[in-house]
Amino acid sequence: MMSSTSFKVAVLGSGISGAVCASTLARNGVSVTLFESARGPGGRMSQRREKTEDGQELHFDHGAPFFSVGKSEVLRLVEEWVSRGLVAEWNEKFGFFDFHTHKFKNIEQEGLSKRYVGVPGMNAICKSLGSENGVESKFGVGIGRIEWLHDDKEWSLTGVNGQNLGQFKGLVASDKNIVSPRITQVTGRLPLLDTNLVPELSEKLLNLPVKPCFIVMLAFAEPLSTIPVKAFSFENSKVLSRAYCDSSKPSRSTASERWVLHSTPEYAEDVIALTGLNKPSDITLNKVAEQLLQEFQSTGLIKSPPFFKKAHRWGSAFPAASIAPEEKCLWDRNKRLAICGDFCVSPNVEGAIDSGLAAALKLTDSVSSL
Repeated sequence: MMSSTSFKVAVLGSGISGAVCASTLARNGVSVTLFESARGPGGRMSQRREKTEDGQELHFDHGAPFFSVGKSEVLRLVEEWVSRGLVAEWNEKFGFFDFHTHKFKNIEQEGLSKRYVGVPGMNAICKSLGSENGVESKFGVGIGRIEWLHDDKEWSLTGVNGQNLGQFKGLVASDKNIVSPRITQVTGRLPLLDTNLVPELSEKLLNLPVKPCFIVMLAFAEPLSTIPVKAFSFENSKVLSRAYCDSSKPSRSTASERWVLHSTPEYAEDVIALTGLNKPSDITLNKVAEQLLQEFQSTGLIKSPPFFKKAHRWGSAFPAASIAPEEKCLWDRNKRLAICGDFCVSPNVEGAIDSGLAAALKLTDSVSSL
């Protein structure tokens, strides 16, 4: 039997699914290298750091605003994160705002389920998991090509600049675009993984529907005191779906009041239909920021304009289907390849965690059978 420390696994993507998988593998004695093309960890759990013109630093959770947990195995993990100070409960009331009546409704008397946030930012969890013993994290390293070496029965990774990134006995991809032709549309490069290597897994991923979303980060000098809740959904708006008061979360700076607005998928699809899938221009993002702010202002809830506003596009981040709800991840036993993420289980943070745990279990079992 092969010792688990000589069994090297590459995990692609340091979002919550990849980070949970990497950490779980390392705890089981597997040697893990975590590759992330961005400068820091988190994916949709990342936190944006912005600077105002006068040099003030602002932080925003510009992806997942919070998460809830229902499954016992995920809850065990989250409770451990709470005890380590990585996660805290966000005890605020949620509600709905109706654009037809211009009134709030269904305001919670108390939170029905616990809502959790990373502290001091959503990315705290992924940051901590990616620096645990046994995990080597490589940030700013984009993968250009993934090849299966038949003779060695190993995966070979090549960086976008052609550099050799090593050979691995197992591979975990926490990105649904690993075989997607969308990569070619956006970057001009071929998909990372040849679909012929894993035809059955590729087929499930190729037509995965996704929902785009634009978000706008806003900072106000004064609290928006006319808003009775710190998070709410919009009804009867074609532009806005949700609003969250980021500065009301535990361990956040309260020097300014910061809100994050989420567009409706329909609004985002309309913008993308006009501008394409390429990285949006500053002109597009400025226009989006202005339109979402105007819709927010039309509620009558804002007395003074924000001193900071900036938009960001999540082009295909939110899956609109689950492709492996029973297995919780896609798995090729012969090639020791797992593909995990919220698109496997359920389109939320808990689904991503659940899938990362399942992928780690598959690979750990495959080590013990060698």
